[in-house]
Amino acid sequence: MTQSLDNGSTTTVALAANAQQATDDSNFVHINADHSNTIDASEQDVFTNATVTDEQVINWINSRRSIGNLNIPAPNHEQIKAAVACAVTAPDHKKLRPWRFIVTEGNARHDLGRALLAAAEAQAVAKGEELTDKARQKTYNLPLRAPVIITVTTAMQEHKKVPEFEQMLSAGAAVQNLILALQAQGFSSVWRTGLLCNEPAVKDYFNVAADDYVVAFVYTGTRGCEMPPRDEIEIDDVLSFRA
Repeated sequence: MTQSLDNGSTTTVALAANAQQATDDSNFVHINADHSNTIDASEQDVFTNATVTDEQVINWINSRRSIGNLNIPAPNHEQIKAAVACAVTAPDHKKLRPWRFIVTEGNARHDLGRALLAAAEAQAVAKGEELTDKARQKTYNLPLRAPVIITVTTAMQEHKKVPEFEQMLSAGAAVQNLILALQAQGFSSVWRTGLLCNEPAVKDYFNVAADDYVVAFVYTGTRGCEMPPRDEIEIDDVLSFRA
């Protein structure tokens, strides 16, 4: 499907034409769920080429907001693959592909809740504290705040020309691409981490190596509220030019 606009210079935004090829590697993206999605004919056309003006692209990116109240419908597996295919176009020095994506949905969210609870309990013990019942329930319910969670982890490699911080930045860029690609398909999201995301119980749950990191829980679904307006963005205090 192509959207044509009347005027202005144009930028073609290709939404993941190579999504299937980019995500078939099971070491690269993993769907962690107890069921598979059914996709009707109208949902198959997720590889959309939309022609828009440069100004519209910039305004659209500026409109992005984190939305914490997320409900169904959620992206289906093909839409998630399309978003991940966009994610992996992030700058990647030496093409190390230092990121992995794990999708949690359905009852699998309860498994993640148990991993987070184990991490919270371990933290409390280390501090000589004990979790209250309210804190335990709140922690266990964290993954239930959205119908789908896409966890992004690093998969860093030793390379003499690519230090770890570059690979970490690449993973962060992949998360931003992922969020924008979900937005392009009509879904809202929020990038969460928190104090538990790199505790041993959580890293073990996602099979993350000791030297790697969970960098994002991307909660995604459909927003249940009006998109809040963004305040005017001031950049003068963070931007300088040198010539």
